[in-house]
Amino acid sequence: MAIYDHDVNALDGGPADLHDLEGRATLVVNVASQCGSTPQYAGLEALYRRYRDQGLVVLGFPCDQFGHQEPGTEEEIKAFCSTTYDVTFPMFAKVDVNGDDAHPLYAWLTSHQADTLGGRIEWNFTKFLLDRDGSLVDRFPPSQTPEQIERDVAATLS
Repeated sequence: MAIYDHDVNALDGGPADLHDLEGRATLVVNVASQCGSTPQYAGLEALYRRYRDQGLVVLGFPCDQFGHQEPGTEEEIKAFCSTTYDVTFPMFAKVDVNGDDAHPLYAWLTSHQADTLGGRIEWNFTKFLLDRDGSLVDRFPPSQTPEQIERDVAATLS
């Protein structure tokens, strides 16, 4: 199974086909609107705009598993991202990233890149970088900002 084989829903609720991403480098991020790391939306959007024509896509997956920091509905999340950070990268329906109800995409990501936490996502804005073949390249903790990982992102595009 590859990243492209997972069923996901867009933020508007309709199905999204990840096969459309084949051949592109992908940065998958679990996001939240009321987190201390929420300003990373600006950096993620800047990365997306800077590198999308070179083959980068950023995927945002809202998650409410950490401190109830994403309590909004999909409609509220979409409005927040659009008006506050002018987010244009693809956003998806709210998911769980840990536990028995973890979305299969996140179960797949964490099983391929375990860290000292045994694969668990530790907080909002954990980032997974995949190359153009859909292979996991690296995992970045929330403390690493989009600006700090830009060199790694750019390297996946060459």
